[in-house]
Amino acid sequence: MSILRTRVRSHPRLIGAPGSGYSRTNMSGPKYRTVPASIKGMPPGIPYIVVNEAAERYSYYGMRAILVLFMTQHLRGADGQLATMSDAAAKESYHLFAAAVYATPIFGALIADGLLGKYRTILSLSLVYCAGHFALAVDETRVGLLIGLGLIAVGAGGIKPCVSAHVGDQFGPANRERIPRVFAWFYFAINAGALLSTLFAEVLLDRFGPSVAFGVPGALMLLATFVFWLGRHHFVHVPPAGAAFVRDVFSREGLGALGRLFVLYVFIAMFWSLYDQTASAWVLQAEHMDRHFIVDWGPSQIQAINPLLILLFIPLFSYVIYPAVARLVEPTPLRRIGAGLFLTVVAFLVPAWIEARLGAGVRVNIAWQLVAYVLMTAAEILVSITALELSYTQAPRRMKSFVMGAFFLSITVGNLFTSAVNFFIVNPDGSSKLPGAEYYLFFAGAMLIAAVLYVPAAVWFEPRAYIQGESDGGAPLDDAVAAGAPGGAS
Repeated sequence: MSILRTRVRSHPRLIGAPGSGYSRTNMSGPKYRTVPASIKGMPPGIPYIVVNEAAERYSYYGMRAILVLFMTQHLRGADGQLATMSDAAAKESYHLFAAAVYATPIFGALIADGLLGKYRTILSLSLVYCAGHFALAVDETRVGLLIGLGLIAVGAGGIKPCVSAHVGDQFGPANRERIPRVFAWFYFAINAGALLSTLFAEVLLDRFGPSVAFGVPGALMLLATFVFWLGRHHFVHVPPAGAAFVRDVFSREGLGALGRLFVLYVFIAMFWSLYDQTASAWVLQAEHMDRHFIVDWGPSQIQAINPLLILLFIPLFSYVIYPAVARLVEPTPLRRIGAGLFLTVVAFLVPAWIEARLGAGVRVNIAWQLVAYVLMTAAEILVSITALELSYTQAPRRMKSFVMGAFFLSITVGNLFTSAVNFFIVNPDGSSKLPGAEYYLFFAGAMLIAAVLYVPAAVWFEPRAYIQGESDGGAPLDDAVAAGAPGGAS
């Protein structure tokens, strides 16, 4: 026994050795690091996650970019004949799908934090995701649409909180100051994939039809799954907490963290209600505009400006705007979110003006919609990236995926609100209770009310950040970082 103890101390990477940071569930299974290594540089698993995310986002946005056009122009009935949806029905269906995509993360989070762990949850649900793309590619009817979107909602939604939390799990106290910047580059990867897919999705739909247009994103999802599997030995695999997870959620600390964040998520939900209409109402508006600006744009292709601007704005905000603002006032996460909410109001007034001009018979150039995208993308940088980082750092260690799932519920709530509005504004004769510019002004007004109410909520918010512990000759630590630490809010 004494010899065994000596050998364990001499070989800290031995399975189960104190301070090794490695574990496995059985003697024949693989060994994985379960706590971050004490390094100041970039964790070795990050490149695999970033490449995986870029390919996965290509698959999702490539499908999403053409979804409304598919429903209004290519959808077929059981007899093989065209059986397309009206614009209102397509918008309602699109936002119901978007709501489902962001409702399922809470279930993926429960599986990841309580049962399987993030890695196994991501890998298994990614295969469900691939099956959804396959269903859309082989069946152009409403049955194929329902099955495909249902599987994608389960797969894409289920992995969302796990991937975001998996990024943060790779960091410990030694390199936690890198978390905000890595989340920014993680978002960069998301939009690199989104940019490419948005540019090519409509071209594939027009030239080759829905089977190829939906099949290519499916192939990219298979690639994303394979790349993620390749990184398995480089990741930190935080074990599922099991019953301890349930205790943590219903503990005073767990409920307190959820309560604090839920107050913010109520206001962020309205941001998502407006933002996600760039893929529905804005696309349908673009069909009626003069789409020649430098080149000829398809109605859905103009969405590509959003991920392109994200790629430009992330370094601009990180290295120029935030440091410049910091000379006057500290751009804390809560202040950044508040600024983004107010900017969203301005962004939605632009399509309201466009719609008013179109209603007056004026042919408006698509360049004006680009102005709206610039404003909305800046708001996205301020709200979405910041809220993603804030959700991770404010979540207790065993609740990272669960809190991420709660954050994504704000997107569900926003899209349900949009879908409900589009359902209730339809008159019996098919006309709208919010015609033309009134539709956009309604949402801009709702966003303004939410932004004003956010201000006192942010003032009362009491932050407390949690970073994963690291192996330092002992057990994993639940490092509660004081307010104002990197990634925290004040």
